[in-house]
Amino acid sequence: MGFMDRLVGGQGQRGEPADYVELDIDDFEASATETGTRIHVAKIDSTRDVGPIKDAVYDGNIVIADISPRATRDRTMERVSAELQQVAEEVGGDIVQKDDDQLIITAAGTSVARKRLGR
Repeated sequence: MGFMDRLVGGQGQRGEPADYVELDIDDFEASATETGTRIHVAKIDSTRDVGPIKDAVYDGNIVIADISPRATRDRTMERVSAELQQVAEEVGGDIVQKDDDQLIITAAGTSVARKRLGR
């Protein structure tokens, strides 16, 4: 099971529950002024999925996009990547591809480390 499946609530191996605890949003109080940068999770199946990602980055947020449905070498993915690279550059953010299945796009003032933590 990949990172994105665990993040959005997939099942563990052999039908076991994923390693996370479901939190009730009502247990937390937050006003719009308390909320700064948000991390959004997206899935890119086609060029139609790029608009909401661009909007989120222009709004100052971070997007982790699952690109596993697309072949990383197909022409559509090349266009999507180029468009998202342009957005990251325009806002002064960053974009990286993690493994073969994810893009991470950040807004101004946030960069993605190119080196893993730990070993």
